[in-house]
Amino acid sequence: MDIITSSPADLPGAATSILEFARTNRILLFYGEMGAGKTTLIKTMCAQLGVNDSVTSPTFSIVNEYKSDKGPVFHFDFYRLSNQTEALDLGYEEYFDSGNYCFIEWPEKIAGLIPDTYTGIRIEILDDTTRQITVENI
Repeated sequence: MDIITSSPADLPGAATSILEFARTNRILLFYGEMGAGKTTLIKTMCAQLGVNDSVTSPTFSIVNEYKSDKGPVFHFDFYRLSNQTEALDLGYEEYFDSGNYCFIEWPEKIAGLIPDTYTGIRIEILDDTTRQITVENI
């Protein structure tokens, strides 16, 4: 599935489409260069799930937990990891196996630890305001 957004006003519709497309997948991987809008899209998806907490990138904490109407939502940012061992030390399996939503930024840093089933979201910058979001279930 491909979605084109041209302003932040398009994000709630995109978030709804992605969550519907993911169906029962609770592991969502977000790919895109720095500044592509991964965290902004995750904030919007969290809002769609009923998260009232402040959603921020967990760049330094690696994982943030938010309360939602659908249970806990875990938001990971693996950008700062130097190797997969750090994710092992974090106990990533407990989160991934919990059945709760796990939104993962920079999943390429833990490529060997990704579950077999997930929804991949690739965000490509087309210009200053336009993004192409490609979503696939694996």
